[in-house]
Amino acid sequence: MRKILDRFRGGSGTTEGPGIGTGTLRADFTASLVVFLVAVPLCVGVAVASGVPAELGLITGIVGGLVTGFLPGSSLQVSGPAAGLTVLVYEAVEKYGLAALGVLVLAAGLLQLVMGALRLGRWFRAISVAVVQGMLAGIGLVLIASQLYALADAKAPSSGLGKIGHIPELIGDVAGSGTALKAVAVGVATIAVLVLWPRFRRGAELLPAPLAAVALATGATAAFDLPIARVEVQGLLDAIQPPGGSEFAALAEVGVIGTILAFTLIASAESLFSAAAVDRLHDGPRTDYDKELMAQGAGNALCGVLGALPMTAVIVRSSANVRAGAKTKASRVLHGVWLLVFAVLFPSALGVIPVAALAGVLIHAGWKLIPSKDLVPLWREHRGEAVVLMVTAGAIVVTNMFEGVIIGLLMAVAKTAWETSHVHVEVRGLDGDEPIRVRVLGNATFLRLPKLLDELEALPRERVVELDLSGLRHVDHACGMALATWTERHNAVVSHEAGSTDARGSKTPGSPDAPEAPEEHKVLA
Repeated sequence: MRKILDRFRGGSGTTEGPGIGTGTLRADFTASLVVFLVAVPLCVGVAVASGVPAELGLITGIVGGLVTGFLPGSSLQVSGPAAGLTVLVYEAVEKYGLAALGVLVLAAGLLQLVMGALRLGRWFRAISVAVVQGMLAGIGLVLIASQLYALADAKAPSSGLGKIGHIPELIGDVAGSGTALKAVAVGVATIAVLVLWPRFRRGAELLPAPLAAVALATGATAAFDLPIARVEVQGLLDAIQPPGGSEFAALAEVGVIGTILAFTLIASAESLFSAAAVDRLHDGPRTDYDKELMAQGAGNALCGVLGALPMTAVIVRSSANVRAGAKTKASRVLHGVWLLVFAVLFPSALGVIPVAALAGVLIHAGWKLIPSKDLVPLWREHRGEAVVLMVTAGAIVVTNMFEGVIIGLLMAVAKTAWETSHVHVEVRGLDGDEPIRVRVLGNATFLRLPKLLDELEALPRERVVELDLSGLRHVDHACGMALATWTERHNAVVSHEAGSTDARGSKTPGSPDAPEAPEEHKVLA
């Protein structure tokens, strides 16, 4: 028994952290109930917003607790379905069908296991923070836009731009429909409770804001018998759809592979960035990023086998776990137990929840994904990073999740290359008739090539140029070839013109009547 309890000590397999005692178990038990109450509306809401049965969200939460929660990696962060993958899952289900979701999640989980085994988890910390923030901001914008339609019990357009572009039309439809106005009122009231509830300390200590908001909205809907849409329930076992052979055949499609890569990248990055944030909230064992990546992969692989939603570590549930006083990973495992008990014994409870209330929860969650408070300071201090953030978010809205993230990563690489490719040009020997000596220092890349060639073109056309590149720490192929070609052509023209001038008896450079030039010219390209 002691060995089993010791498994709950640290997330990284170390012996650090608190021992297992009555006080620790009591704290973990209490924290698990808090996390369970936070997780229920979020699991259901993410599933409904993703276009899949509500039970699949609970299944992912259960796996996140019982499987990922038990594995080593991080001690206190909690995994489950996340709002950050809602848009991508919805697009995948719309394009490939619900039956293919299991294959996508399974493949992403196996890929995470491989990356963890290859110790690539730590490298996710090298991803630009601006790209991650832009990714979350783009997800938040599309999530808010899509849930505005769910708020009014209306069907949302498929594209991100379509969701935003049809908002004026949605407003007109809502204004002319009494039923839609009632649904919107329930959703707006839910958002108001989410914003105001944390200000009431006693209430917040008893119930988490998401559960309180959904409970109040559900009670009001039932009390006034409002004719608005409720969550559809089909049973836990009926919702499980393991993928078949025909679904695995879709792995040969390029689009499916791209979706799998997007699942893997976003789920891994969000989980590991969440782990870094959670580590700052407690003094227990630190996260082992490689083991945590493997734990997430194992959870996603099982979710794929069950045909459920993909999982990530979720900062909302994780921070609630820490604030509730959790000491070991027992709290997150127990929260999975409570989710399983709820899904098995009280599935009909989901059928009374209004969809508009869940839409309000996700609109609030989408707004929190947008770094609105950080954008202005980031623009003042690191303008390039702010541009990367905004371009990534905009690309996700205009295109899709995968292409938007790729564009953001390329922007981050280009920005870094631009900032590091400083070239210093030293020009000597302008006075006299000897060849002009040009020495280039720094890092020469194609990004600085136009400016560099402009400076070389400004040199006297009638003088031979000797180009010295030995001072360059780095020169890419394009830049090296362009500089060599320019020097060869320039000197060939000088030799040709010098021969023609001498044959006509004209004055050559350096003669008494030739214009004088300064001894040294320096420019920074």
